Amino acid sequence: MKAESPRVLIVEDDTEIARLVKINLEDQGYEVDQIYDGAEGYQRIKEQPYDLIILDIMLPGMDGLEICKKIRADEYDIPMLMLTAKTEEFDKVLGLELGADDYVTKPFGIRELMARVKALLRRSQQSADSDAEAGEQEKIEFGDITIEPSKHKVRIGDQSIDLTEKEFKLLHLFMKNPGRAFSRDELLNEVWGYQFGGYEHTVNTHINRLRSKIEQQPSDPRYLKTVWGVGYRFIEQEEME
Repeated sequence: MKAESPRVLIVEDDTEIARLVKINLEDQGYEVDQIYDGAEGYQRIKEQPYDLIILDIMLPGMDGLEICKKIRADEYDIPMLMLTAKTEEFDKVLGLELGADDYVTKPFGIRELMARVKALLRRSQQSADSDAEAGEQEKIEFGDITIEPSKHKVRIGDQSIDLTEKEFKLLHLFMKNPGRAFSRDELLNEVWGYQFGGYEHTVNTHINRLRSKIEQQPSDPRYLKTVWGVGYRFIEQEEME
């Protein structure tokens, strides 16, 4: 973990749920703040460092999906766990596509929530450790694409390209494994986590967005190929024209 006592922000307007979650997190030694208004929660995230955000979808001021979208647009690399009502399937899918890292459906068991929290914090630390190790590998160059993992930067020629966290992780994974075909399930597991099984269309959406940023002709991609019946792969060096 990034600190002895990870800091968690709860943005939830149901005071009983917020209180229950706060008590259980504090019992585990976490430092916890809670906010009941979406706009206030978003402002707090911008002002103070947190290791994890627990975010309800339905909030006054600004809903959780809008907060998630803004946080990822601002390039804050903070794990976000969304709370969603049982019937909000569309919102769950949209939340994942906007950059949420996990979700829990209400009503939820506190043990399940705590397990998800611990898993996200563990994955976040592993990602940070991986980024530190990647610092030894200053850059990967392929054609006119250059990725610098330790700096979280991508260039096409001399032009910097802005990628979301998930787009960056996808590109890094592909460029580390040229020629390997990844299924959508494998990509979900590697980039989003095993708990997102069944959301393969989320992968398709992110692949399309990534192609729009790195390919001259996204409809006829040079680098990121579709493997019909399997998934996607990044071309090998010998395939370069």
